[in-house]
Amino acid sequence: MFPLRPCWSCCSYFCLFLFFSLQVQGVPKDPGAAPEQVHLSYPDEPGSMTVTWTTWVPTRSEVQFGMQLSGPLPLRARGMVSPFVDGGLLRRKLYIHRVTLRGLLPGIQYVYRCGSSRGWSRRFRFRALKNGPHWSPRLAVFGDLGTDNPKALPRLRRDTQQGMYDAVLHVGDFAYNMDQDNARVGDEFMRLIEPVAASLPYMTCPGNHEERYNFSNYKARFSMPGDNEGLWYSWDLGPAHIISFSTEVYFFLHYGRHLVERQFHWLERDLQKANKNRAARPWIITMGHRPMYCSNADVDDCTWHESKVRKGLFGKLFGLEDLFYKYGVDLQFWAHEHSYERLWPIYNYQVFNGSQEMPYTNPRGPVHIITGSAGCEERLTRFTLFPRPWSAVRVKEYGYTRLHILNGTHIHIQQVSDDQDGKIVDDVWVVRPLLDRMLYL
Repeated sequence: MFPLRPCWSCCSYFCLFLFFSLQVQGVPKDPGAAPEQVHLSYPDEPGSMTVTWTTWVPTRSEVQFGMQLSGPLPLRARGMVSPFVDGGLLRRKLYIHRVTLRGLLPGIQYVYRCGSSRGWSRRFRFRALKNGPHWSPRLAVFGDLGTDNPKALPRLRRDTQQGMYDAVLHVGDFAYNMDQDNARVGDEFMRLIEPVAASLPYMTCPGNHEERYNFSNYKARFSMPGDNEGLWYSWDLGPAHIISFSTEVYFFLHYGRHLVERQFHWLERDLQKANKNRAARPWIITMGHRPMYCSNADVDDCTWHESKVRKGLFGKLFGLEDLFYKYGVDLQFWAHEHSYERLWPIYNYQVFNGSQEMPYTNPRGPVHIITGSAGCEERLTRFTLFPRPWSAVRVKEYGYTRLHILNGTHIHIQQVSDDQDGKIVDDVWVVRPLLDRMLYL
């Protein structure tokens, strides 16, 4: 018997083949440099889109993009990387990359990948938002989506793949919670939403589950317009001006009471500007996490007559209901309650329907929609046995909301039930003549 001797030349050829095959397949040279958690946001600049992603080592931040589905990506954009240290015991460090693409042609589909020479993401696709007010955006709207029990997500992914939406509004509460397990739950959640968020601008507002370490995971992971770390901002989309704000400044006062006042004055200035622009963008839509009203069977703030978001601190300071009514906010989206509820047009507990036959045609108060049933570990929230006189529709099923801003006078709202295999369980049109908006100018 002769001992087997290794064939070093064969090993060398095999290793060389393996090395080149890995490079061809795009496997990163350094796994820590591989981009993950890719998502988009709209920076409120026509013809632009921001790409955000995470790596585990510092690398350059580059996006390669183009219009062809295959072949080389001829366009380049570079951006910045920022280290983020989670507040947990392990002090885990992530590197958050942000690159804004500019000069995009409205309504055109782009293919992109992000990363650096040390590792690239796979290719994703998105459609650049159209410019100006004269088009009809379609959005998915929901809150309270967790890493565990994300019931609505598979259907949202299918909708996104079919091109049903132009943007997503996530009305607070992510992952449950992004800071958990030294922020690993946040990582898992961002990977989970990537098939949706890497294809559509994923616009957010903070909820109570983002509070840990002064909302640090929320502020670091998302890239919203403005200079308030995504806590409050606004942007224009078709015939609508959309305002995102933080209800949480009213509850976590140890981070600074001045935030309540700062946000309130910012909101008033923004609403004043939006009203001066009503001729171009007639609709004003807000999104904030904790509702002013709800008819759920719990002790949340919205079940109290003098809720903090509605009436402000101590029942009189910086309340939002009077402010939003004064400036004619048309539609208000909320979450927090793990259910769906549509209210009659309301102000100060009084119903202000347009008419008995057509309550949402020329309504004399704002329309409130609570859509927090996308699915999380806390399951659904029960309603009180009897609905309140201002509550129009209540649905205790998993699902999400579709919003179609048809034009300057018509908005279409539908609630999709995931429990009933995508059945539409609420369907309403909000109609406001343009002349009605002139009252606020």
